[in-house]
Amino acid sequence: MTTTVVRTTAGSVRGRAEDGLTVFRGIPFAEPPVGEARFQAPRPVRSWEGTREAYAFGPPPPQETGIQGRRGVLNAPDGDDWLTVNVWTPEADPAALRPVMVWIYGGAYRIGHAGSPGYDAQRIARDGDVVVVTLNYRVGTEGFARIDGAPANRGLLDQVAALRWVQENIAAFGGDPGQVIVFGESAGAGSVAALLAMPSARGLFRRAIAQSVPGTYFSDELARDIASALAEETGLRPTAADLATVEPRRLTDAGEALSARMATYEDRWGRVAPTTTPFSPVVDGEVLPTTPWQALKAGAGRDVDLLVGHNRDEFRLFLFIGGLLDRIGDEQAAWALRTFGPGPDGERAYRAAFPGATPGALFERVQTDWLFNMPTLHLAEAQLTGGGRAHVYELTWPAPGSGGALGACHGLDIPLLFGTFEADLGNLLFAQSGVPAEAKELSARFRQSWTSFARSGDPGWPAYDTTERLVQVLDAKSEVRAYPEEASRQLWEGYEFAELPLLK
Repeated sequence: MTTTVVRTTAGSVRGRAEDGLTVFRGIPFAEPPVGEARFQAPRPVRSWEGTREAYAFGPPPPQETGIQGRRGVLNAPDGDDWLTVNVWTPEADPAALRPVMVWIYGGAYRIGHAGSPGYDAQRIARDGDVVVVTLNYRVGTEGFARIDGAPANRGLLDQVAALRWVQENIAAFGGDPGQVIVFGESAGAGSVAALLAMPSARGLFRRAIAQSVPGTYFSDELARDIASALAEETGLRPTAADLATVEPRRLTDAGEALSARMATYEDRWGRVAPTTTPFSPVVDGEVLPTTPWQALKAGAGRDVDLLVGHNRDEFRLFLFIGGLLDRIGDEQAAWALRTFGPGPDGERAYRAAFPGATPGALFERVQTDWLFNMPTLHLAEAQLTGGGRAHVYELTWPAPGSGGALGACHGLDIPLLFGTFEADLGNLLFAQSGVPAEAKELSARFRQSWTSFARSGDPGWPAYDTTERLVQVLDAKSEVRAYPEEASRQLWEGYEFAELPLLK
């Protein structure tokens, strides 16, 4: 076995050669956030003597078992050293200075682990000749519950600490600290958007890729009310001191219990309640001063190249997992249109814009638009308003699994980007169908475009503007064309994605 030793600011680590790359796993970038550090901002990692073997992924942060039956972590080690990074590099040589792509996982801010098999970054690093870093950050109560005696958005602060580690150490792994790109999907994309708005993250990355940006950011009042309900599940107060008396992996039970009964809070939490997701970044006025859309409109991303996009049928994944495909009636569709549509006349506007659409199609369309597609498109338009540039894509190629019923659903871009068709979500999206040649071709196209953007800021298609609205449509036969979801775009034109309020 060929190994390589690299000296970091905290001590030496030993990685090993794997299929033409050198891979380092489980390098701590902060102290374990337990004991006195529980619920606090990440603290600098202590130095160690000798050389630390970096062969295994670090343990995942405490988290729920999964979302609607999907497990968030598989074959993961135990331990408290949650805050670690992993590095795939073509050559651990300070003279190489390749672009650095830093991946932030999704999982509704509730689950996720950089060591999940679906995030094996070897193909991105090898095909694009780039250095790839993946990181762990705190999720759920540990990372996002808005409790007294703790800073808000601890999960985002973990990401900032990891990006600082990259700035200080990545040159020793052959990466260029001046060419750092953050990229993420779903909650990872929401994190990327938040990083663009965070003063503490400025200067830590040059480019950003946000795949399927969720539009859910909580007001401070809403987040505190949700945290109070969460603490009630434990019989404790919503304070760091009280909740620290509960073992981290037992505290996740409270999050699962609250998720199961969030619908009962619809009169207080509004649109958040039906999502059964009690965690999101909090617009607290300090760590995250404003929403990403407000920040970009004000010019916060002017000096950052931005690539954003979404999948055509995002919400269909959740209908499929919930057993609701082809089971939505008109009453359910009417509720969704009233709840998630843009403004008080949302139901009428959607029915007029999509005449003849089935109740199931309307139910899916409005939730796809509200939760992912329109927040993503509006992020690009906010970037333009603030004087920056943005490139936009839409994935329309349908997943072959389950007889094609899933369409171009949420998460399909992950196995396509990483080439991990048989791991994690790829198991569902490609189940019993095999991986067709066009999927492999599209996968290679994803990696070529993403790494090209990392290197130059150009993914291979024109920048978006509000005149022609050109986007890259990714399919078996990809093409550049005007934004395909024009009906939805017009419905949401002028809508402000503000932080979600506490209703009463």
